[in-house]
Amino acid sequence: MSSEKIDVRYVAKLARIALTDDEVERFGAQLGDLLEHVNALSKLDVSQVAATAQVVESRNVERVDETRPCLDRETVLEEAPQRQGGFFRVPRIIAE
Repeated sequence: MSSEKIDVRYVAKLARIALTDDEVERFGAQLGDLLEHVNALSKLDVSQVAATAQVVESRNVERVDETRPCLDRETVLEEAPQRQGGFFRVPRIIAE
């Protein structure tokens, strides 16, 4: 475990988690092991490693915009439960 003592009860209080004495002891040891691992990782030379935001490369899949025939506005609005002029009328969801 690292040289400084971890106050597991204080961390649990911040996280609003109620722990038993047995859990405090067990989680304290696990947290200490985790911090030792992080400390070991911080000693690695990563100067030749490129910075990255994510491990697996991702890209947007795009397609060419093409104009295609669509339904006539009046045909679509005839099927609307409610309409107001040339638009769909929907229930208000935000109070005035």
